[in-house]
Amino acid sequence: MPPRVDPASAEATPAPPWLALLEPFYRRLGLALPPMTRLDPHELCPPYLQLLAHSDDMTPTLERFYGGRLHLRVLSRECSAETYRREVVLELNHRRRPVEYGAIGIHLQHLPEKARRIVLDERHPFGRILQTEAIAHLSWPQAFFSVHSDTHMSQLLGARNPAVLYGRRNVVVDGRRRLLADVVEILAPVPESPSPSHENQPS
Repeated sequence: MPPRVDPASAEATPAPPWLALLEPFYRRLGLALPPMTRLDPHELCPPYLQLLAHSDDMTPTLERFYGGRLHLRVLSRECSAETYRREVVLELNHRRRPVEYGAIGIHLQHLPEKARRIVLDERHPFGRILQTEAIAHLSWPQAFFSVHSDTHMSQLLGARNPAVLYGRRNVVVDGRRRLLADVVEILAPVPESPSPSHENQPS
């Protein structure tokens, strides 16, 4: 197991900006963030390079890769009048196989009323809402990183503990360059072949 970090020490040394979104959810659990290392895009190996280093939304990217529909599982949330933050897992098809863990902060004031209602209903990933509601937007990755998963992350993603996982910090802006969402996205270990035809079989 990776060395355990004292949460009090973690509070004294704030997480870098590209991880700050995830930190409050860990702190709520009495945990410190596991060790993470910032990477340049060329340091990502396939298939993580293709899955992370792009300007597309993660939901359709993962659905194309795995050949199945993703479902949202909300672990915890914080909500104010303008910003809605949640810690989530994206799961594949009826098998509920986890493929991504992370946190997202959604700026509700910049969304149409119907999209806000769908977000707060907590049934669909944010990327799908942007697509189905035809909201013009751009995904703009800010950082890529590797992480030595801890017990919390490993259990949620079905990974061995510890495992080296890969992720990104992404921002989503609308056509007027207003911030729609800030996202930390960490991928589950990717098998050599995702076997999309198998994943589409009902469980």
